[in-house]
Amino acid sequence: METNNPTIGTLIALAELGDEASAGKLFTVLYRELHRLAKRQLARQGDVSVSPTTLIHEAYLDMAGQEGQTFPDRGRFMAYAAKVMRGLIIDHVRNRLAIKRGGAFELTSLTTNIGDAIPDDKELAQISQVLDDLAQVDSSLSQIVDLKFFCGFSFHEIAVMLGVSERTAQRKWEKARIYLHRSLRSDLPL
Repeated sequence: METNNPTIGTLIALAELGDEASAGKLFTVLYRELHRLAKRQLARQGDVSVSPTTLIHEAYLDMAGQEGQTFPDRGRFMAYAAKVMRGLIIDHVRNRLAIKRGGAFELTSLTTNIGDAIPDDKELAQISQVLDDLAQVDSSLSQIVDLKFFCGFSFHEIAVMLGVSERTAQRKWEKARIYLHRSLRSDLPL
């Protein structure tokens, strides 16, 4: 293995040991994928006034401040990054919902052809809470939902990231959907 071009696994291991240069290089290596992830998450949320770049940087600051987190592989790192980004988006939505300086007052227009599948702010907060509850029951199911629903990864991509078969990823997705549908209204886009 060349020391000039370490693998993602090596960078993760060195970053976990506190090597700041490796942590920075890991972020650089994964930046493009993180940017794609941020764009997907923001697109699914609808009217969120945060840019993908800002979301990535806020997620990086949040992740860098966490102690005790371990990421043995790329899949777990990306799943954790997705969860952090989701949390930041939910925080943004909650702040927007706050009744402060007219925060509850919104001008809206009626259109009939916009994305009906985009959950509103309250539904998004509810989805986040149910996902947190699901993580307490089975963290692997919550991870699949983050990667599929919020990040938009295919089952093949998820299977590769998590080191499972594509069929296993699909079965876990279906199991998570059943849990989520029981916990949420059935008309939400899951």
